[in-house]
Amino acid sequence: MSRTSRTTLRRSRTALMAAGALVAAAAGSAAAAAPFGATAAAAAGCTVDYKIQNQWNGGLTASVSVTNNGDAISGWQLQWSFAGGEQVSQGWNATISQSGSAVTAKDAGYNAALATGASASFGFNASGNGNSAVPATFKLNGVTCNGGTTGPTDPTDPTDPTDPTDPPAGNRVDNPYQGAKVYVNPEWSANAAAEPGGDRIADQPTGVWLDRIAAIEGANGSMGLRDHLDEALTQKGSGELVVQVVIYNLPGRDCAALASNGELGPTEIGRYKTEYIDPIAEILGDPKYAGLRIVTTVEIDSLPNLVTNAGGRPTATPACDVMKANGNYVKGVGYALNKLGDAPNVYNYIDAGHHGWIGWDDNFGASAEIFHEAATAGGATVDDVHGFITNTANYSALKEENFSIDDAVNGTSVRQSKWVDWNRYTDELSFAQAFRNELVSVGFNSGIGMLIDTSRNGWGGANRPSGPGANTSVDTYVDGGRYDRRIHLGNWCNQAGAGLGERPQAAPEPGIDAYVWMKPPGESDGSSSEIPNDEGKGFDRMCDPTYTGNARNNNNMSGALGGAPVSGKWFSAQFQELMKNAYPAL
Repeated sequence: MSRTSRTTLRRSRTALMAAGALVAAAAGSAAAAAPFGATAAAAAGCTVDYKIQNQWNGGLTASVSVTNNGDAISGWQLQWSFAGGEQVSQGWNATISQSGSAVTAKDAGYNAALATGASASFGFNASGNGNSAVPATFKLNGVTCNGGTTGPTDPTDPTDPTDPTDPPAGNRVDNPYQGAKVYVNPEWSANAAAEPGGDRIADQPTGVWLDRIAAIEGANGSMGLRDHLDEALTQKGSGELVVQVVIYNLPGRDCAALASNGELGPTEIGRYKTEYIDPIAEILGDPKYAGLRIVTTVEIDSLPNLVTNAGGRPTATPACDVMKANGNYVKGVGYALNKLGDAPNVYNYIDAGHHGWIGWDDNFGASAEIFHEAATAGGATVDDVHGFITNTANYSALKEENFSIDDAVNGTSVRQSKWVDWNRYTDELSFAQAFRNELVSVGFNSGIGMLIDTSRNGWGGANRPSGPGANTSVDTYVDGGRYDRRIHLGNWCNQAGAGLGERPQAAPEPGIDAYVWMKPPGESDGSSSEIPNDEGKGFDRMCDPTYTGNARNNNNMSGALGGAPVSGKWFSAQFQELMKNAYPAL
């Protein structure tokens, strides 16, 4: 997979910053106490923060934040003029028009109201010659913001002078996994090695899950984020090393899966930002760790829930309707991408569900669109996204080799089988490659790469089919030949019969940056029965082996193993089953 265009943008930007071309960003934050609006007596003022995030010979990407320092306003427009012949080609979070060199950005409706101290952020792409500068003057609602300049700040927090600016990203490589080792979590490794036969895989790299605020410092004697990064420096030696960090603590987390509910309530977006994302961003931005390649997997399962489990669908839940209405999943993911993307050695990958979730026609494009919405919210841009990850903590087979989506039995398409159920995809690899193309088509960079979590999708052992099923019907053909032995694609909790999948490896297929074990094998998906805990994790009947199902698994049995602990805790019986059914075999 070529990622030349992305690399060119990164390198151009680095060179420009090194030459001082973007120092103008500091002078481009204009503050004034000049009044604006219709009421002369109203207190007024504004701050504009304009940042050229990327610049190359032919164009630029900029982010703009405007803060109302005066009385509340119910609508806004920001005006400026380009000095270098730039022409806006695309914008987001505002309606942008241009006449000659004069540009007007008008609120997008949903962000029209600005209370005192409130901000609105938007961004745009424009053509240019590689030497664009920050405009000299900005007018908010017709009045100039022309006070003393301030240093550049983050678009989502323009009053914080200590927040770092978006630094050059020239240290990023096209695929962080290529030519690098990957961090082995010593805590998971110790658990694996303590199991009979576990030493065979105890040296495999897995993700470090930050699933609550306390995990940042280390909860109940476990390693915190700095502890892991310090250990990573030791493992790195003189070569390159990737550290995989799972960002997983949105307000109202996992609105359709009680087993992985979190500590923050649906409206606690402020705590998510200040108590969770900001401390993580500060640690990842520490120059001490600049030599590490840090891969973040951003908010498992969140955004697809807004497509499939809200809005009146049979699969909808009230909790997901709440999160869709308040927008805190979109805002939170955007904020995380923006903040974490500030560090030039951080590679953000957004979680993109799996083929058995969003592979259907009515989910596929809609999911890509909401990912783009989140990637351009909270001060983020698509340049804060290095790629996407599929199948995280799930069980979808990597490749189904005994049947294809184009097969038919007695004139009946495989798509009509009960297992495929009109899905466009039969396995995770074909889905990830196709979804990558869809993501590019809605506005993501053409160089994005995909990760596939293969930690528990091997489906080996004695029950692995050796060829296609019988041609008696399309169902016998598919069911007899499929590697994925789940009762239903919608089953997700501690699945019986699952096995370890492909071992982590870099660049295994076109468009795929790596196969990874982001979910540490042996860590539970959720408890089989209700277990009180201090982590906000509930009991989900999908983890109960006696449960007869719901609309999301077409009212089938859950297929879950019994005796499971709370999600994230060690589940020895599952670990043993994963080793027994590994494919490739151990």
